[in-house]
Amino acid sequence: MGLSGEELKQELETTAQEVLGRLKSHQLFQSQWDTAAFVVFLTFVGTVLLLLLLVIAHCCCSCCCASSRPRKVRPGKEKPRGVDNLALEP
Repeated sequence: MGLSGEELKQELETTAQEVLGRLKSHQLFQSQWDTAAFVVFLTFVGTVLLLLLLVIAHCCCSCCCASSRPRKVRPGKEKPRGVDNLALEP
């Protein structure tokens, strides 16, 4: 099933010539659907990279900012711990 060295070399040369021919003719895509698919793919990759950048920025900022500044705690405002069960009262 594997290609021999000569066949592989010929296949790579053919592919390289095809790509170079498309670059010279300024027609990288065969149809408008190819162009649209490429735009959608780039939009997806850009969104993923933006989200990754936001996660990294959030992690870095929360680590740096949280250690240098104590959290503000309002006096007299404690969160209730649990619920009073009035059925146990006499």
